[in-house]
Amino acid sequence: MSEQSSATAARTVTADRTVGLTLGALGVLAFSMSLPATRVAVQHLDPWFVAFGRAVGAAALAWAYLRLTGAPPPSRDQWRRLSVVALGVVVGFPLFTSLALTTETSAHGAVVITVLPAMTAVFAVLRAGERPPPLFWVAGLGGLVAVLTFLAIGGAMSGAVSPPDLFLLAAVVLCGLGYAEGGALARELGGARTICWALLLSLPVTAPVTVVAAVAVPPHADAVAWSAFGYLCVVSMFLGFFAWYAGLARGGIAQVGQLQLAQPVFTLAWSALLLGETVTPASIGAALVVLACVALTQRTRANAPAMPRPHQSRRAHLGVDDS
Repeated sequence: MSEQSSATAARTVTADRTVGLTLGALGVLAFSMSLPATRVAVQHLDPWFVAFGRAVGAAALAWAYLRLTGAPPPSRDQWRRLSVVALGVVVGFPLFTSLALTTETSAHGAVVITVLPAMTAVFAVLRAGERPPPLFWVAGLGGLVAVLTFLAIGGAMSGAVSPPDLFLLAAVVLCGLGYAEGGALARELGGARTICWALLLSLPVTAPVTVVAAVAVPPHADAVAWSAFGYLCVVSMFLGFFAWYAGLARGGIAQVGQLQLAQPVFTLAWSALLLGETVTPASIGAALVVLACVALTQRTRANAPAMPRPHQSRRAHLGVDDS
């Protein structure tokens, strides 16, 4: 390979990583309000209806998107992998967070999901073949410790492990799996199509449960609760994944996943705005430490996973739909 072609390839990789980080940051911003919105919704609506109804609403949007773009159906192997995505981010995370937040605050939930970036990185190794260097893990651990320390000092983390904590931990494990599998699959399908097909694949489960939950506990809520539910459907369960999966595909699952270290701080800020919780000045210092750790993880270079098969398009490899 000539020196010029090597330089061109290096610039392409750098550009892909930059775009991936930008898209990933948009995804984190979208997801950062998921816990406060869920907390608001489950105070007035049945948690099972919130968990599965948001997926049904998002599936309707997904069907319209796929039809308008003329997306071809996934292959048999891709359907199998989409079932892992569906289990993690369409069913698992919404269900367990909805159950947990019926009694816990979104601030408490922010404590537990702090381990999500680390979980995503672990699954990036197991499912996507990525190999982050040691400095990456050191920086990621530093960010994790910084956020946990901030939340512990702020009083959000106290007491023994409770059933809601176990629900949240289950949500984190399943979400990390869904993020890693979806990010890897987005290299083939694109970020938008990955979440759209996962939502449609989940309909045989999510639709009946939503109907049963609505019949068992007829939904009665005010405009605020329905607005929160609408946010979960349109942004948390649909549009946020467009950016997030495309970002993971282009920038690397482990590295882009570390942007989630900033999510708990954002979640606390939304909790203060939506739920009236107090955010102390210490949050500013914690945010700076976390962002510094995130920046350090982005200066590391992970070993690239296996390249997509030759028949896959360049745009699909980058996590962008061809349509």
